Amino acid sequence: MYTLSLFPYLMSFQPLSPLIIRLTLGITLAYFGYHKAIKQSAHMSSGSNSVLYGWVEMIIAVFLIIGLWTQLAAALNALILVIKLGFKIKEKKFLTDGVNYYLLLLVMALSLILTGAGAFAIDYQL
Repeated sequence: MYTLSLFPYLMSFQPLSPLIIRLTLGITLAYFGYHKAIKQSAHMSSGSNSVLYGWVEMIIAVFLIIGLWTQLAAALNALILVIKLGFKIKEKKFLTDGVNYYLLLLVMALSLILTGAGAFAIDYQL
């Protein structure tokens, strides 16, 4: 089989791509979830900055990091991000600095829904 890839020998590492995306998305969610759930627990804010929302983010992050039910966790994360983006569009803040970040996370979540968990995941062979 002939490919037009510049680096055809790297094609054998394709299962690592979803792994990198999954770990990056999971670690990012865990970081922000931790700050909402643990650090802000004394401030008791509401909405997407609430303590409950932080715990939900941390649970989704754990599933992404270990690779368990990855597509479901990515779908839940994508749903949350679509809702967040919807509020930003309503506030006329779409494609501003912070919102671009949500858009990138959404693309990462959609990628995991389509490709699956990748290498070193519990549900790799499911």
